[in-house]
Amino acid sequence: MNTKELRHAFSEVFGTEADATFFSPGRINLIGEHTDYNGGHVFPAAITLGTYGAARKREDKTLRFYSGNFQDLGIIEVELDNLVFEKADNWANYPKGIFLFLKEAGHEIATGCDIYIYGNIPNGSGLSSSASLELLIGIMAEELYDLTLDRLDLVTIGKLTENQFIGVNSGIMDQFAIGMGADNCAIYLDTNTLAYELVPLDLKEHVIVIMNTNKRRELADSKYNERRAECEKALEELNTVLSIESLGQLTSQEFDAYAYLIKDANRLKRARHAVLENERTLAALKALQAGNLDHFGRLINASHVSLEHDYEVTGLELDTLVHTAWEQEGVLGARMTGAGFGGCGIAIVRKDKVEAFIENVGQQYSRRIGYAPSFYIAEISGGSRVLSR
Repeated sequence: MNTKELRHAFSEVFGTEADATFFSPGRINLIGEHTDYNGGHVFPAAITLGTYGAARKREDKTLRFYSGNFQDLGIIEVELDNLVFEKADNWANYPKGIFLFLKEAGHEIATGCDIYIYGNIPNGSGLSSSASLELLIGIMAEELYDLTLDRLDLVTIGKLTENQFIGVNSGIMDQFAIGMGADNCAIYLDTNTLAYELVPLDLKEHVIVIMNTNKRRELADSKYNERRAECEKALEELNTVLSIESLGQLTSQEFDAYAYLIKDANRLKRARHAVLENERTLAALKALQAGNLDHFGRLINASHVSLEHDYEVTGLELDTLVHTAWEQEGVLGARMTGAGFGGCGIAIVRKDKVEAFIENVGQQYSRRIGYAPSFYIAEISGGSRVLSR
């Protein structure tokens, strides 16, 4: 969607001109899944699929939201002084949370605004449409109200919205990748310290293919929060002897030495995934920097195996896509990406094999599952930004 189309759509809905237009990307995660809330490392990248927006400042205290993706909901109208979660407000609860936490952080937002958004991230795909929207609203507020904000402030407010307003106990990876993304780079992030490194993503003759199961997953209604609680309980059990703040602080050798402290078999598996996935992520960074794409691909495969058997967040649809991808010619590696329970996987595929890959995986998935998947080539994007003023 270009800026002219955005401005036209805004004026069609609100009957006036937008002050500015915006874009906020989605994200994929190359490796390091379910490690962000366990104090480990992640390796995401922002992508060119994302959420577009146009906005205009108002003189009163009314916030008006309209989504081109949910036209049947019409304009959702709320008051700036009454920012509480209301199920009936649907997707507009995300921008409400951003405005609430910006105000609570001391930023002056005295009037409302009109906001139009349109996203081309498939809903429920696991490509972080919610975090994309959160950062989009953040940069809109920054622009409209001339706020002085560090980008990390917006990242943190996006996470607060997800955790405390929406009720999903996610980590900071999604908002960080979307807010801090850079063209042609992945982000190697220590979620414990927020130290990060932009890593050029040189896959040589390969591309990243996003494989969408077309099975929606809703994080707040899934077992995502349950997995986090299991990891927190395992950490508590380990700390009857140790003194650590997160599972991400442990090496695999240290975990093996103290795993006996975890009293439940499922919690043991969850914690083992968190520890070993953190080590895989560091190894993946080194492999990529050394140009060893074969090893990088094997680590990606190992990540999926761990997510399937230890963390148990994949399911029939994701496993069918990934297992089928492993069998195709020209594939370095494949895994689920995102929270799981549906959504998307990624595969690193030779450019000259992509067409056959999509045809073969699509046919086998359709036969097994009963409906077709979708495929996209992942192009790496910069972070959330103003498009035009």
